[in-house]
Amino acid sequence: MSRVGSKVIPLPSGVQVNVDGKDVVVKGPKGTLSRRIHSSTEVHLDGSTLAVKSVVEGSKAFHGLTRSLLNNMVLGVSNGFSRSLMLVGVGYRAQVKGEKLHMNLGFSHEVVYPLPQGISCTVEKNTQVTLSGIDKELVGQVAANIRAFRKPEPYHGKGVRYADERVSLKAGKSAKK
Repeated sequence: MSRVGSKVIPLPSGVQVNVDGKDVVVKGPKGTLSRRIHSSTEVHLDGSTLAVKSVVEGSKAFHGLTRSLLNNMVLGVSNGFSRSLMLVGVGYRAQVKGEKLHMNLGFSHEVVYPLPQGISCTVEKNTQVTLSGIDKELVGQVAANIRAFRKPEPYHGKGVRYADERVSLKAGKSAKK
């Protein structure tokens, strides 16, 4: 049995869960999330806890995954998620204009990224971008899309990186003696 899937999910105060067959809706102070779970799992609501059970014997591949997805939904509607990015390089900067993130990343043109529904963005010191929202998957995907515009290069470390990311720099060419 899955070790992750066997743990129950405690529901904080203010969070309501509605289970309708394979559809799960989680409502909280920050918003509402819904997801359709895999057919090999079941969700049981017992007061202030949520439990995931495997229905099909021998098929436990989605047991822990379903529990993790539901736990992230509960955490998202109660606390929210955030991801920080840093722009490293001379002249690299960002600013939010309306629902779009405008970035100068060393290209001849400005990179404009439209923020999807449910994601808010703040920029500090022109080089620190913080994305936040209630859907962990969406916050992580938006951060990865922004990072993909200019990944950190291995010789000088310039580019867009996660705030907690370490970029190991390569040594440049050394002259022959």
